[in-house]
Amino acid sequence: MTKEILVAYATKHESTEEVARAIANRLQVLGHRAELRPAREVKTLGDYDGVVLGGALYAGRWHRQARRFLSRHRDELSMRPFAVFAIGPLTLDVDAVAGSRTQLDRALAGEPYLEPVAVAVFGGVIDPSKLRFPLNRMAPADARDWDAIRYWTDEVAGLIEHRRIPA
Repeated sequence: MTKEILVAYATKHESTEEVARAIANRLQVLGHRAELRPAREVKTLGDYDGVVLGGALYAGRWHRQARRFLSRHRDELSMRPFAVFAIGPLTLDVDAVAGSRTQLDRALAGEPYLEPVAVAVFGGVIDPSKLRFPLNRMAPADARDWDAIRYWTDEVAGLIEHRRIPA
């Protein structure tokens, strides 16, 4: 059954948007209608059957616009399945991913009545050309695992397909 799914994202340097775009494209391949939008521009969740929200982790915190999205749409999110992802660690080392997951869990704890159907942390990106001094001196890195993102999206699609909005 085709579902209408919002893929919202909060990003500073576009890498989270790239992941969100890949998720929206995969949802479309799976037969859903997916709309990609910056989190700050979403005014209502309207008739969406499900939501995927992504944000980058910076200095131990999930992107402010992702956190605001959860707060602003708290009631609407409680009425539909939604999934959350963050990008952040510059390696896929177990400890780095676990540390980023702790940061994301801390942000989600700010909305204790919301229960995402799926939560994931994906590797992050450093593109020195998009950063200011002294961060522009960092070595470039891209720890995104596109296969893991695709598999997670497949899981999320199935979870949204089989969940109904409460009456």
